[in-house]
Amino acid sequence: MVSKGKPSPRSAVKPLSDAQVARLAAQYDLVDPTRPYPTGRIEPNEKEINEQNPKLTARLMEGCAKVLRASCRPRAWGLDNVPVDGPYITAATHVTQFDVFVPMIAMFEMGRRPRYMAKAEMGKWPIIGKWFRAVGMQPVTRRSGKARQIEEESISILTGGRPLTIWPEGTVTRDPQKWPMSMKNGVGFIALEASRQLGRQIPLYCAVTWGAASINHFWPWPRKNVVMCYDERLDYSDLLEGMDDWGAEPPVEYANELARRIRVRMKNVMANIRGEQPPKGFFDYRIMKEVPETEPFADPHQVDVRALTHAQPRA
Repeated sequence: MVSKGKPSPRSAVKPLSDAQVARLAAQYDLVDPTRPYPTGRIEPNEKEINEQNPKLTARLMEGCAKVLRASCRPRAWGLDNVPVDGPYITAATHVTQFDVFVPMIAMFEMGRRPRYMAKAEMGKWPIIGKWFRAVGMQPVTRRSGKARQIEEESISILTGGRPLTIWPEGTVTRDPQKWPMSMKNGVGFIALEASRQLGRQIPLYCAVTWGAASINHFWPWPRKNVVMCYDERLDYSDLLEGMDDWGAEPPVEYANELARRIRVRMKNVMANIRGEQPPKGFFDYRIMKEVPETEPFADPHQVDVRALTHAQPRA
């Protein structure tokens, strides 16, 4: 199935400048996320590494890292937030197809082997599809009516002790200025239900990448700056209060709220990377319109209804 609309062109945004990267470097310890153990912490999770096609994964990591370094100047901070062991969730931005690889490579280089959710079509691509499956792809068949099955498989990954990476927007952002757009609440259901089954809050982190939108993949030189923040742990313990009384599944309003918190956090972190003020609203993919920022626990469907009546211009 083809996604709605088209992403805005490269010309819609300015490249991440050297001056802005310098400002970030003065505030954070920027490292090259494509190098082994980029922060200096050498604590590989040997069990995960050995369970996930170690030789093939190592070759693919090396190849992807070389492509990234040849195509851009990748930098990151916050990678010491990646847990050494146990399950955790990474919710990553989806500005382009290219920068999907930045958080993946970074976590692999930190010694973890997260499974990751990706559209099922990628697993069928010639040659590359086999590689994706070999390094932990969790296929997602979009618009298949199998959302619950996908969520259950993802929950099983987490309760089995493995980390999971999710791109909760579901596709490349359609925001004209490439800010994070509306999130699917599946990330909320997965986090909440897996936490309930384990009896504790599963760590959840936002990985926000900016800069790859300006890369011309036919001729990427001179190389553009690409910076990722692997953010501090996002707390949602308040949503787990009374979880033993939820019934068959987490309340939908809690799943919606966690997805909202992730989107807002991503927007603010991205604003920091870009050196800009975040927009007051956000692009709602369900109705393909800009809508005002929502209050906590707002019903997304009511947000859509109001937005269709009163469109919100970009501030």
